[in-house]
Amino acid sequence: MLLAPLVAVPLAAGLCAALIVALQPLLRRYALARPNARSSHTVPTPQGGGIAIVLAVFATVGVVLALRGAGLDALEALVLAHAVLLLAILGAVDDIRPLPASLRLGVQGLVVAGLVLAVGGRLMPGLPLPLERGVAILSGLWFVNLVNFMDGLDWMSVAEFVPLTGALVFLGLSGGLPFLPMLVAAALLGAVLGFAPFNRPVARLFLGDVGSLPLGLLGAWLLYRLAAEGGLAAAILLPLYYLADATLTLGRRLLRREPVWQAHRSHWYQRATDNGFPVVAVVGRVFVLNLALAALASATLLWPSWPVTVLASGAGGALVASLLHAFGRRRGPG
Repeated sequence: MLLAPLVAVPLAAGLCAALIVALQPLLRRYALARPNARSSHTVPTPQGGGIAIVLAVFATVGVVLALRGAGLDALEALVLAHAVLLLAILGAVDDIRPLPASLRLGVQGLVVAGLVLAVGGRLMPGLPLPLERGVAILSGLWFVNLVNFMDGLDWMSVAEFVPLTGALVFLGLSGGLPFLPMLVAAALLGAVLGFAPFNRPVARLFLGDVGSLPLGLLGAWLLYRLAAEGGLAAAILLPLYYLADATLTLGRRLLRREPVWQAHRSHWYQRATDNGFPVVAVVGRVFVLNLALAALASATLLWPSWPVTVLASGAGGALVASLLHAFGRRRGPG
């Protein structure tokens, strides 16, 4: 089992970087992201780096499974592969020619619902099954979209997904996650690391919706699988900064009766750059926070007890609130 991430991480990283180098001329020609009301960049920049991430994850998982030769839940793996591919195609089309929000949301909802039903399992046996499934579908749909919303700054997705997937690999090796989710997490970790050099500030390449939508779906599935293994608190702690920033921003905009479907720059990480924080300072703080959240999430599974869960959850919430507060204040000189 230890061999899987040792193979998957460097293989996915190398494949992703090689694919980006090969695809960049096409992306410069057909997939330029032009600055808009939401953008943090000021010049047209190629997008579509997510194509390389998706292909690298597919190839790496396929190679490792072929080498391992062990049986898995074929239905779940098949549904996951098709769901990721469908969202990647949806995102690629939207990157080139923007689609109606209703169409995007409808396809995403169908994909997430199919994946939740394929996974099965129970998170909260005390709830009626239809209610639990409905909550899981809405949560997955929100996570797919919030990853897209939060991918608005160089290295932001890297700062989120490297600690998250790294923690999931660690938990898989510790017995807290089945083999397939651990393998996908390792492949995704490697692919994001392969993408990182091209996205470092000032970025030469963006994920695009072709990357952020599948990334959000894979993240949602991994967290759902973690929760189904008894790690519900860990599944909430790992993406807590993303959840807090995106959800609070949406709530604030709804209260102000702003059109939430339109591009904007009111997320806390965006306000931080407007308040004088350099991009590297913003993503650096988010990365360090996510490392802390990964440690707290791991603690809830390594030492399962209600005192540890309560303390870890409280500490995670306090850390996230502290960073949001810092981002919302104007940075002084120096």
